[in-house]
Amino acid sequence: MTFRLYPNEKTQYALRYHRKLQKDLYNAAVNNRFNQYQIYNHQVDYFEQQNCLPAFKEVWIEYKELPSHALQATLKRVDYAFERWLKGLAKRPRFKSIRYYSGWTYPDCAGFKVESDGKNGYLNLSKIGRIQMRGQAKYWGTPTTCTIVYRHGKWYASITVNILDQILKPEILPIGAVGIDLGCLTALSITDGENHQQVVAPKFFRNAEHLINIASQEKRRKRQPNRKKKIFASRRWKKAQSKVSKLKRKVANQRQNWVHQVATQITSSNSMVATENLEVKNMTRKAKKRRSVVLGVSPMNNSLKKGKRKKQKAGLNKSILDVGFGILRSAIKYKVEQIGGVFIEVPTRTVKPSQTCPKCGHQHKKTLDIRVHQCAVCDYQQDRDIAAAEVMLYWALGSAIRSV
Repeated sequence: MTFRLYPNEKTQYALRYHRKLQKDLYNAAVNNRFNQYQIYNHQVDYFEQQNCLPAFKEVWIEYKELPSHALQATLKRVDYAFERWLKGLAKRPRFKSIRYYSGWTYPDCAGFKVESDGKNGYLNLSKIGRIQMRGQAKYWGTPTTCTIVYRHGKWYASITVNILDQILKPEILPIGAVGIDLGCLTALSITDGENHQQVVAPKFFRNAEHLINIASQEKRRKRQPNRKKKIFASRRWKKAQSKVSKLKRKVANQRQNWVHQVATQITSSNSMVATENLEVKNMTRKAKKRRSVVLGVSPMNNSLKKGKRKKQKAGLNKSILDVGFGILRSAIKYKVEQIGGVFIEVPTRTVKPSQTCPKCGHQHKKTLDIRVHQCAVCDYQQDRDIAAAEVMLYWALGSAIRSV
């Protein structure tokens, strides 16, 4: 759970100073690992860097002001980044500027103390002081870790707490079961087999796109930064950039608020949710380039041209991201599992919900422009998205019965 912090001028200076030192420690740890391997062929691990902290503080005495556990957590971040890189899950760790280093973590209660019962209160940080915070947690327990984050000119505290399982699970579990189909025009098509409901996509980005384009055009007219040519951004460019960021941040907040409202409404009366297993990252890829082949011309002279229907694909990607397929599915999943329910992802490539009749199981290929399901075998007629949701619901119920 995240709380907004309201530090005074003195405390804000201390927060910025600690953030800068944590950033420098991160870069120093990354540099140490690369140098040790390139020069001495020695692979440094987390424990070796952790044991070097006392000697490091004797040389850089300003780090004596920072709690040791917070410094160890920063070294753990470096270790995690190298682990993911060596496993092929992330890119090579890089040095970070203060602009891209959001904050630091207190891994235990030795570095912080929370004066709150889950609603507003104060946060005591070691070596920094007492800071007022605002926010309300849905559940509250014993604080375990605290991460200080600087984002968009504001300070936040992300606090994790230990919560008893019986607090999270309701006394009476909802008995409903629904199938959900995600789409661009109709964001959610929900059915329990008898009753159907469709939630229209709010299109937050589409509604604000005109204002974002105007603000972006104003920003392009200002002197933008160029590190290679050592050109600094003008104050007007920074002001225009802040305006664009504010508009985009508003769209993101609206989408996140809508996602949580929809997910809460679904899980309040259903303990079993079945939806399609979509690979959103693959669905929103750019259109592939194709090589134009001209007869009588060498293949080396054939130019690369952009794929067909590039604008249509870009528009589809924008609509998918505007609805937020990924965060919507994740929100429903964790809210269902939080109350002790079941969340089932139907294998789309195997079941083919959009091509299958929910009544007889007959499969018939349909293009995207066909929005009504009309079965040629049993004459069942239904909205395409509702029919797909019914297929996923029946498949999930059948798999649940077979597992029992």
